[in-house]
Amino acid sequence: MTAPHRKRPADADGPGSPELAVVVPLHDEAENIGPLVDEIAAALDGRVDYEIVYVDDGSDDDTPRRLRDIAARVPRLRHVRHRRRAGQSAAIATGVRRARAPVIATLDGDGQNDPGDIVRLLSILEEAGERDRLMVVGLRAKRRDTWLKRAASRVANAVRARLLEDGTPDTGCGLKVFTRAAFLEMPAFDHMHRFLPALMVRRGGRVVSVPVNHRARAHGVSSYGVWDRLWVGIVDLLGVMWLQRRGGVPIITDDEAEDGGEGYQGR
Repeated sequence: MTAPHRKRPADADGPGSPELAVVVPLHDEAENIGPLVDEIAAALDGRVDYEIVYVDDGSDDDTPRRLRDIAARVPRLRHVRHRRRAGQSAAIATGVRRARAPVIATLDGDGQNDPGDIVRLLSILEEAGERDRLMVVGLRAKRRDTWLKRAASRVANAVRARLLEDGTPDTGCGLKVFTRAAFLEMPAFDHMHRFLPALMVRRGGRVVSVPVNHRARAHGVSSYGVWDRLWVGIVDLLGVMWLQRRGGVPIITDDEAEDGGEGYQGR
């Protein structure tokens, strides 16, 4: 089903801008680029007007050349390179800022997320009355990871859900769909990608989790260690808890605003 026409953001590149941007952060994933790009195209061609934005986070392998070669045959592919490694959150933020579309779908660059699930998550967002207040998140019901990685994620997700109350059983799934406007209004910090659902709730929104396919890694090895995820996550968790206590700035719609009022004075 082709996505319905939607109002474009004020900073989009004119009337020819795509409706959806698939943002893919990656580091040293040269072997996975071609197959994933082809899968994205197979899943979205004829169903939605889209662009693909790859962000190379300072890779040391053949990733830059592979991206140039593939972009030459896939006009929808755009790519950006960080001169030095800045982390997955920074790569996602770069991709969202460079995107021309009003709606973002994120995928991990390792090919474990299935692009075939994007349209289903997108349709849920499209049916929402206030898209800027909704995030649709993939739930990896049958993970194709090592037992250690699965165990670490279960512990991290349980602790996070208990403390942040974001109602999201699998925040680590790289497949998420949300509006560009909503993301750009969130506070930016290192590792923020782990807490996007909590940040959406903080700004008065809600999160819907949808079971999605998960595949085993076909090429390469993960750039992120299990213990790095756990210990760094604890520090970040405390920071997000602080943000929640501070509260978010209320989102005032045109219907709720009135000229001549005193305006929001903060907290």
